[in-house]
Amino acid sequence: MTDLFGESSQPALALARKWRPRAFADLKGQEHVVQALSNALTQGRLHHAYLLTGTRGVGKTTLARILAKCLNCETGVTATPCGVCSVCTQIDAGRFVDLLELDAASNTGVDNMREVLDNAQYAPTVGRYKVYIIDEVHMLSKPAFNSMLKTLEEPPAHVKFILATTDPQKIPVTVLSRCLQFNLKPMPPALVAQHLGEVLEQEKVACEPAALNLLARAAAGSMRDALSLTDQAIAYGGGTVEAAAVEAMLGTVRRDYLFDLLDALAARNGDALLDQARQLAERGIAFDATLQDLGNLLTQLALLLHAPGTVESSLDAERMQTCAAQLDAETVQLYYQIALNGRRDLPYAPDEFSGFCMTLLRMLAFAPGSRDSARAEVHRESAPVRTAAAERVAPAIRAESATRAEPPMPAARREAVPSAPPAPAPTVVPIIEAAARATVPAVAPVEPAVPSAPVLAAREPGPGDAWDWLAVVAELRLGGMAKMLADHCELVTQHGDAVTLRVGESHKHLLDRTYQDKLVSALKDKYGAALQITFEIGAAAEQTPQQVRTRIKEARQAEAVAAIESDPFVRDLVDQFGGQIDASTIQPLGEST
Repeated sequence: MTDLFGESSQPALALARKWRPRAFADLKGQEHVVQALSNALTQGRLHHAYLLTGTRGVGKTTLARILAKCLNCETGVTATPCGVCSVCTQIDAGRFVDLLELDAASNTGVDNMREVLDNAQYAPTVGRYKVYIIDEVHMLSKPAFNSMLKTLEEPPAHVKFILATTDPQKIPVTVLSRCLQFNLKPMPPALVAQHLGEVLEQEKVACEPAALNLLARAAAGSMRDALSLTDQAIAYGGGTVEAAAVEAMLGTVRRDYLFDLLDALAARNGDALLDQARQLAERGIAFDATLQDLGNLLTQLALLLHAPGTVESSLDAERMQTCAAQLDAETVQLYYQIALNGRRDLPYAPDEFSGFCMTLLRMLAFAPGSRDSARAEVHRESAPVRTAAAERVAPAIRAESATRAEPPMPAARREAVPSAPPAPAPTVVPIIEAAARATVPAVAPVEPAVPSAPVLAAREPGPGDAWDWLAVVAELRLGGMAKMLADHCELVTQHGDAVTLRVGESHKHLLDRTYQDKLVSALKDKYGAALQITFEIGAAAEQTPQQVRTRIKEARQAEAVAAIESDPFVRDLVDQFGGQIDASTIQPLGEST
């Protein structure tokens, strides 16, 4: 049909309407609901009321219309309606008289519901069943819910109710108990991207896979939202869907920018990090979205480090591998938590840019590789502040604390005993000791006997010496998965330049050729190119650096807990107030909380 200007008068439909599923087979991502309804229709086990729940755009109303076609198709009650009979075509066009759709958001009152229920008593005009679809049913008022209870429990044989809602918690339990409930799941991004690709192929619209992935993630599980965003992307891109245009349209952050941030963090380069932040500000990219996308990228890095088989292949897989080699698992977890906290605190910052910069600097400051150097620098700068008087105080505290065997004297007794003239130094000791004791539940009062890093500072072995593997690993400059491989290796034999390392069965996934090559290269750089390194998989290794560090940490923790529990002052507090010691709050001296 054409108009006076010779152009088609048929309006172009939005993709979400044009590609709306017409049968169960077309519905994506809801196989669990489709199978249950198909079996019920095939076996004739029909319920009088269905409740469909789920987030927006996952197919609740679409599923309700398909079910109405299944019940009223001229070929009979079936799970596969013909789609060509008058009933099916009228339902698709929204003109079927025995299908009544009610929007509860705009018809919330009891009078609206009574009108619907009064009409339900009459037999269907054309179809086999009179079907009522009530969308957003949770918006009905309490009197409206009460008025429908009796009809919902025992409706006429020719009436079927299909309720849909995004918030089932607001529906009274008396209504929930009368319905057969199905929860529609959000669509995974991979499925959404695949469907968008199929739709655009049928529409003959050129697209990039990276653009489809961006649209799928932005849809947040909603197929309708994804199709609507695709319509917008086609218009924005002038008939094509390209990644750069979609990024500009959505205001998302390009993955290259995020990788540049991680590269600067891995290099401990504060200048480059802040320069990247300024470039993001110049491009007008939202910092909240940047931290969100950075958290998503760190999540994928954590999966790559711990469970490589679960990571989907992507166009930037090479840069992902590079970042995984530069950052260890602990650092990735730390950056992720800082990104979450920084995004949460962003509204409270003086401005978004300064809040974003402080979040990045916090990552840099608390990174494991920079913590010791930063602390040493602070100690060097503050060394002149430690005066001779302060140095005299510490031995006095230790001496007084070691000789004290009884709890502090009650206040009444202290007042009765005449005090001698106070000397300058002793007056300081009780005050500092009281302050130290006030923090007893969090920090052990004595230094643990177990050294923090035994044998790790041993003499550097030559090529012909017997290796101390713990010391060797401590001196190698490794990071990421190569460092993890070294930490989980045990030295089995060493004969001259022939070295055999064993990895336990539980860590054999670390024997990737790339990680092996990095470890072997680091050893050859340190001890000579003639080294011949052999890896083997065997029983669980017991003397790996990781296990030794774990045992040392557990021993220090146990001694710290024992020191707290045996402290007379702590025991007095426990006995006096009937309290308990929370061992999880105790940490050995020298460890950060």
